[in-house]
Amino acid sequence: MTENDDVAGGTGLPASIEAAWGLRERPVKGPKPGLSLDRIVAAAVAVAASEGISAVSMGRVAKELGASTMSLYRYVSAKEELYVLMQEAVMGEPSPLPALEEGAGWREGLSQWAWAQRRMFHRNLWSLRIPIAGPPASPHSVAWWEQGLQALEDSGLSEGDKISVILLVSGFVRNEALLMSDIAAAVEAKGVPAQEVMAQWERTVKRLVDPVRHPALSRLLATDIMSQPDDADYEFVFGLDRVLDGVEALIRKGAPS
Repeated sequence: MTENDDVAGGTGLPASIEAAWGLRERPVKGPKPGLSLDRIVAAAVAVAASEGISAVSMGRVAKELGASTMSLYRYVSAKEELYVLMQEAVMGEPSPLPALEEGAGWREGLSQWAWAQRRMFHRNLWSLRIPIAGPPASPHSVAWWEQGLQALEDSGLSEGDKISVILLVSGFVRNEALLMSDIAAAVEAKGVPAQEVMAQWERTVKRLVDPVRHPALSRLLATDIMSQPDDADYEFVFGLDRVLDGVEALIRKGAPS
C-alpha cells in the first residue's frame, strides 16, 4: 500500500489494492472509452523511467496520452493508486528459482531470490522512490514474499523468524539498489566516469585527513584500495553473504544439539 490510500466502498479494501487485484468494475457507461488502465499505467511508467517518480502526476500522464486529466479518474482514483499499479507493472511475477526446483537448500534459494530482486530494482530504480506504507498486499508483491518464504521452507526457522529474515534480506537488497542509484545519479551529474569521481575524492581526502586524528582512515588511504578498478557487484556479494551468514548462525542456534 501507499500513503493516503482511501478505502474503497465495495470490498472494504484500500482503493489501490482493489484496483491491483482487479476487483473494481471497469467503466461501462457513457461514450466508448479511448483509454485503458494498461495504457495509463504504461504511460506513467514511461514518465517515471525517463524523469523520475516525482514527474508523475495525473495531469502529466493525461498529457502523454492526449487525454483530459478527468478522464483518467474513470480508471484510477488517485496518484497513490497509480503508484501501486506502476509498481505492480514493473515488478511482475517472480521467475521460478532453480534452487527451489532442484532442492538446493534455503541459502542458495534465498540468494537467488535476493539477486532476482536486485535485477528487478536495477531495471526500475525510480520505483524505489515510491513511499512504503505497509506490508505487501498487491498481487506481485505477495508473490515475491511467497517465493522468499518458500526458499526458507527447509530452514527449520519459526514462521515469525522467516518473516524477519525476509524483511532483513529484502531490506538489504533495497538499500543497496537505492545507494547505487544515488551514486549513479551523483556520477552522472558530475559528467565524469565513476572511477575518476572516486579518484577525485581520494585526492581530496588525502589532503585533509590528519593521521593523528584519523589513523584508521589514513591507513586505508595509504593502501590505494579506493583507486582500484571497481567491481559493480562486489559490495552486494559481500553484504549478502554476511547477511546469509547471520541467518545460518540463527538456524544453527535453534537446531537441536
